[in-house]
Amino acid sequence: MGNVMITYKIMPEGTDSNLDRIRVDIKEIAEEHGSLKGSNEEEVAFGLKAIIARIVIPDEGGIVDKIEEKLEDIEEVQSVKSEDITLID
Repeated sequence: MGNVMITYKIMPEGTDSNLDRIRVDIKEIAEEHGSLKGSNEEEVAFGLKAIIARIVIPDEGGIVDKIEEKLEDIEEVQSVKSEDITLID
């Protein structure tokens, strides 16, 4: 069994959402199951920015959905979408 890298697009509730605090929560969730390999901001519209997070986890059944649910529970997060899942080793 190898590892997978999942790229999540995390949308905050609005332009005034605290992206730094959201990033801290993302890192904590990622480290419960694997590791955060990086994140960046992506301009969406009119000052609204999404966080693109890349998380590496073991290739286990159900873990992708579990992480997505935890990310959706972060305060000030409107939605989470897994954009890419890649087997890395």
